[in-house]
Amino acid sequence: MIKLNKYITIVLFCLSAASGVAQNKVSSKYVKLDDKGSLQYIPDSLGNILPDFSRVGCYANQEALPDIQTWRTIFPTGENSQQAIQSAIDELSVQPVGKDGFRGAILLKKGVYKIAGTIRITASGIVLRGEGDETKLVAAGKGQRSLISVAGTGQLQEISGTRRKIKESYVPLGTTSLTLQNVKGLKVGDSIVVFRPGTRQWIDDLKMNQIEVRDSNTRQWQPADYDLHFERVIIAINGSKITLDNPVVMAMEDKYGGGEIYRYTYKGRINNTGIEDLLCESEFNGDKDEDHGWDAVHFNKVQNGWVKNVTSVYFGYSCVNLGTEARNITVDSCKSLDAKSKIEGGRRYSFNNDGQMNLFMNCFASEGRHDYVTGAKVRGPNVFFNCKAEKTHADIGPHHRWAMGTLYDNIVSDGEINAQDRGNWGTGHGWSGVNQVFWNCTASKAAIQDPWVSGKNYVVALHAQNYSGRLKGRNSSYSDPGEADKLQISSLYLFQVREAAKQQIKNNPDQLNRTLRY
Repeated sequence: MIKLNKYITIVLFCLSAASGVAQNKVSSKYVKLDDKGSLQYIPDSLGNILPDFSRVGCYANQEALPDIQTWRTIFPTGENSQQAIQSAIDELSVQPVGKDGFRGAILLKKGVYKIAGTIRITASGIVLRGEGDETKLVAAGKGQRSLISVAGTGQLQEISGTRRKIKESYVPLGTTSLTLQNVKGLKVGDSIVVFRPGTRQWIDDLKMNQIEVRDSNTRQWQPADYDLHFERVIIAINGSKITLDNPVVMAMEDKYGGGEIYRYTYKGRINNTGIEDLLCESEFNGDKDEDHGWDAVHFNKVQNGWVKNVTSVYFGYSCVNLGTEARNITVDSCKSLDAKSKIEGGRRYSFNNDGQMNLFMNCFASEGRHDYVTGAKVRGPNVFFNCKAEKTHADIGPHHRWAMGTLYDNIVSDGEINAQDRGNWGTGHGWSGVNQVFWNCTASKAAIQDPWVSGKNYVVALHAQNYSGRLKGRNSSYSDPGEADKLQISSLYLFQVREAAKQQIKNNPDQLNRTLRY
């Protein structure tokens, strides 16, 4: 049975009157409300539409984050608490997994816990919980490290003999259906990869073989580095057509190698893990000290997890850092405060996402550089929603090397928001992102540019001074700051979640009686 998630109740309540006032509002040129108050996507000449971002986050945003029963309670001792916490985690790791998919929660009572190294969770079904800001974990002493690491093992493995070609010569942005040469051996529920190859022609047309050399570290893009593997689940099969749980976030074109799908396994990736209600603090020696706690929380090789109500103070890199193999993670109501490090590259990425289908919402950052940011070849969809940044030292947005399909929705910053050709910054970042959607955001200034090929970046009501960005001569996406006060759809993400909720209720009318708190 599909469970409605905790966001749906408030979304349905807050937006229930939207269709009644829609006629007095202005629609965007990409999506609007029809006469019934439902979203209507407006395709371009190639059939590209804005992606549906509603199924990102833990459990594909279809279930509330669970409240897991406490298995063991730990009290502070005033000394190094790492061994006590780690021993409890290790003991819980060998307990059987319950019918709910969890082993249990470890509760850290109010007080101070000094941690000289890293607390590690390497098994599924474990929650580490505090009692809010009064449970303080201190990254004590020296050493650039994560305070809490949640990580599985292994890697994604293609199942031999399961590849088949996608028949469409052009697969547009936003579609959830693919026509295959054949569907033999596939079934609903299969985990698949949608594969888009990197090709020399694509890099040539994107001009990422022409990055101006700054020093010996500057690298031109290479085709093999841009083979892109998007994880998806088959939710329907009709003839030779399959339907995916999440949309295509970068068009696939025959002239650039087309696309394929294959089945896969991922032994060692863990799931059902949570970190919640903690204050994480790093010891440091001066504002530019870098030999101390680096990440408060780091996830990788994890599926279906969360970080909730966690505050980090004085870390050098991040409050929450999601690695390339972290997927369906929800980061909710977290704060990154007063980072301590040099203010230069590779530091102060307050909320960093390199994974796919991840959701950051209701977060706050101060004294960061790249506060809500993605790295290289980040495969969407991903969402940053209702987040704020103050006293920023750099920009928000895709940071380098082609992030795909990120929604920045109601993001407020006193710094910049950019999606641009970064040229030879770093080691040759080049085009930072494609099919990035900026919806009703606020910043001091912004440069949103469209790559030469394979997509664009979308702007609706960006309150910022438009500027040309680092490199001249790039196409700029237009934004009218005045649109925001007139928008039919003040939050694309919330309206998309609302649409998903309506569909769930239509399919499962008995769910109407569920009462969930936001």
